[in-house]
Amino acid sequence: MSALKHKSPDREAWFLEQCARAGLKATRQRREIYEALCGSGEHPDVETVYEKARRQVPSISLDTVYRNLRAMQERGIIDKVSAAGYRTRYDANVAPHHHFVCTACGLIRDFSDDRFADYHPGEAVRQFGEVETVHVELRGTCETCRAANERRK
Repeated sequence: MSALKHKSPDREAWFLEQCARAGLKATRQRREIYEALCGSGEHPDVETVYEKARRQVPSISLDTVYRNLRAMQERGIIDKVSAAGYRTRYDANVAPHHHFVCTACGLIRDFSDDRFADYHPGEAVRQFGEVETVHVELRGTCETCRAANERRK
């Protein structure tokens, strides 16, 4: 389930409700940061969110974007996605889902698969502690990179 690519009254209402529950003011800067994040299913990094938000709020600083992304992530309004070898990226989709990560270009795409919904880690994992959530990350080559590799051959 990818984030919506246009402003949605439902998404905006959800965001306002989540901010109220978390005790965060839904400032214009915070709303624009969230919209910049939602406007892309690409799981953007901080700098990309900053550039998009700055188009709407020219006075916004990179530090403000960092602080607000962290505050929203800590309160469960957004998720942080850390694909090894790439910058930290953010995801507006907080519904349970998993990620496909392209090892060639870093593309991250959401996917759902019911086979992972009922996964219960075995003793080898439980010995470390209590598992609260399961997030599967599949790594491989996206279709664009695969096609480019084929053309080079």
